[in-house]
Amino acid sequence: MKILISNDDGYLAPGIVALYEALKDIAEVEVIAPEQNNSAKSNALTLHSPLSVTRASNGFRYVNGTPADCVHIALSGLLDYRPDLVVSGINNGANMGDDTIYSGTVGAAMEGFLFGIPAIAFSQVERDWHHLDAAARTVRELVQAMERQQLIGHTPFLLNVNIPNLPFEQIGSLKLCRLGRRHAAEKVIQQQNPRGETMYWIGAAGAVKDDADGTDFHATAQGFMSMTPLKVDLTDHDHLSYWAQTASRLIAKVPSGYP
Repeated sequence: MKILISNDDGYLAPGIVALYEALKDIAEVEVIAPEQNNSAKSNALTLHSPLSVTRASNGFRYVNGTPADCVHIALSGLLDYRPDLVVSGINNGANMGDDTIYSGTVGAAMEGFLFGIPAIAFSQVERDWHHLDAAARTVRELVQAMERQQLIGHTPFLLNVNIPNLPFEQIGSLKLCRLGRRHAAEKVIQQQNPRGETMYWIGAAGAVKDDADGTDFHATAQGFMSMTPLKVDLTDHDHLSYWAQTASRLIAKVPSGYP
């Protein structure tokens, strides 16, 4: 089994080091991760400046770009083989609900999925790496179970997994969940720089809006691991017929010859 590991916290983050240590004995593992923290970069690719790949003293390779850059470069030219699995994480904090849209951790995994490779994004629910060893052990056991069931290296899938910050024995079983929802983010933070100019910092994530039974928020709050299968298709299939009728009326009202 060949596994490509990436993340969004950077190649020196404790989460990716723990992930490598947990998987290196059960697979041929390659780490290609961002040079710096790239949280909330989603699926961004760097198109207007060149990217470099450097080998670090710990053997990892790092890229001066985004999480998606790392996986894209790895799969489109850097590696001379096709991995059986792409694993992203372990992230320093949850990626649940709406956060998955912004997540660089999920973005790295999604890039692998777009190349037709099974991919999993792993995150700890709380920040600061409490019980990281337990999370890494959980990842290892899940990957081994998937290999035994012949899920790896075949039909591509994209999974988002969040692990409670608990001792290994206290982490609950795996729960299949839908994504929850958050309220809108907190207000932007304004500051003055030394020149008197206004600077803006993006505010904190909003409070949980939908944490009903069956959501990732609910499962992890109960001490379980949450697993949510994701897809890339953003089409609103439920309302296609509505918009088909609406679009026909809109087109009919465009004046003839309008550019």
